[in-house]
Amino acid sequence: MLSWLAKKLIERNMARIREGDIGPTLQLDAKNVRFRFPGDSSWATELEGKENLARWLTRFVDAGLQIYPDEVVLKGFPWRQTICIRGRDHLDSPTGERVYENRYVIWGHLAWGLLREYEVYEDTQKRGRSTSTCGRSGSSEARGTRRGPGLARAPLSLSHSDRPAAARSSRPQPATVTS
Repeated sequence: MLSWLAKKLIERNMARIREGDIGPTLQLDAKNVRFRFPGDSSWATELEGKENLARWLTRFVDAGLQIYPDEVVLKGFPWRQTICIRGRDHLDSPTGERVYENRYVIWGHLAWGLLREYEVYEDTQKRGRSTSTCGRSGSSEARGTRRGPGLARAPLSLSHSDRPAAARSSRPQPATVTS
């Protein structure tokens, strides 16, 4: 029953993300949430705090990625719960061509209904086919997206980063999609 309820909530929040609204997702995050996206892509990051996570999620929305949960497992007592979400995401060009498709797993820990920490595992070596038409047109402000105060639009990249590990940071990188 717990996993069923969690899936309903996650489905609703991811539907809102697909519409450009990260607000419901951020409501589930603790103020000092720790987030990790391991790998060598420009998406890779390790950050702390809801504001930093909001910038990363905004970049996700601005990229136009569409995310869906396939399976959600939630277990534990309210003061220490573990959640696992397995799903898929994709990106279509403005002409409707699928330029990126992948699967992911999110593994996290909650306490009293708030995510305290989570990691996203995705095949970051997988690349899109498009080299130009990617992402949503215009900024999220122009689309009426609700992101929260003071969050600027972040650039995106779906490509594997060729930069050395020491040169990478949690800051978003310039927009490029390579095949």
